Amino acid sequence: MKKILVIQTASAGDVILMTPILEKLHRVWPQADQYVLVKAGNESLFQSHPWVHEVWMWEKSRKKWRNLLQLLIAIRKEKFDAVINCQRFTSTGLLTGFSGARVRAGFSSNPLSFLFTHRYGHRFDGTHEIHRNLSLTAFVDPAIDFNPRLYPSTTHFARVSQYKTNAYITLSPASLWFTKQFPEEKWIEFIAALPEQLQVILLGGESDRPLCERILLSAGHKRVLNLAGKLNFLEAAALIRDALMNFVNDSAPMHLASAMNAPVAAVFCSTVPEFGFGPLSDKSFIIQTPENLSCRPCGIHGHKACPQKHFRCASTICINQLQSCLPT
Repeated sequence: MKKILVIQTASAGDVILMTPILEKLHRVWPQADQYVLVKAGNESLFQSHPWVHEVWMWEKSRKKWRNLLQLLIAIRKEKFDAVINCQRFTSTGLLTGFSGARVRAGFSSNPLSFLFTHRYGHRFDGTHEIHRNLSLTAFVDPAIDFNPRLYPSTTHFARVSQYKTNAYITLSPASLWFTKQFPEEKWIEFIAALPEQLQVILLGGESDRPLCERILLSAGHKRVLNLAGKLNFLEAAALIRDALMNFVNDSAPMHLASAMNAPVAAVFCSTVPEFGFGPLSDKSFIIQTPENLSCRPCGIHGHKACPQKHFRCASTICINQLQSCLPT
């Protein structure tokens, strides 16, 4: 293999969980040029990645289908030896099936998988997503296994070094979905109970900044810093790596921690780790309700509101469950 394209145009967390494929392909074909195709906005994840030759972007926010057609033309023109598709949607199935590549690998649940040369099952049976993704490379060698990995540069580490002068924890309180997000008042209660000498750094995107600011103002803790919207993915990863602990929801920051093998405490509200998206760091904790709720999980993805209108999967998580994850 000389030229390989790996496709994952979903969220940042999904892209991070695709990176074991890049590690494996580099191990098998170290001289191959690896390309990745991601949704516009996630390209910075690969800014300094040593195994990625080029990053392609699908702009979905405007002229989505026109941009998809242009990508298909570009893919066919590039003459890839292999295209590996980590998604189960028709759009990326189109790119894979008509890529012209000799090897076209993807999940059998993709509506256009009949156009693939290699098809693999995707089941929510407790298998972690990284292993489901790595199964797409079974045509190479099914035995080689890797964890997610990102590569912040020395510049990324230098950019966040100013925040590392004292011991700190990070807290990423937001999620795209309401039922995957630990409640704001719970984060406030947790921070308020922390030792006053401990630095707390709030992380997230620009849209998360108001939430983080409310938490900062309400917690009454003297050493809380709101960096939401101020760091890119790799800068956040560089900061997460050296934290005493990183508190996250079932969302992208959890996967950033996994990719840096950083200590992480992941709060699962409506979803469960058995879906295959749990933390992978050597030092990791899973925090979830002690109650046996018949309504949990209420779906593979989150909801905009609790379907049962009580949100007990979050409200019954106690703050001492988070406190027990702090190093002594």
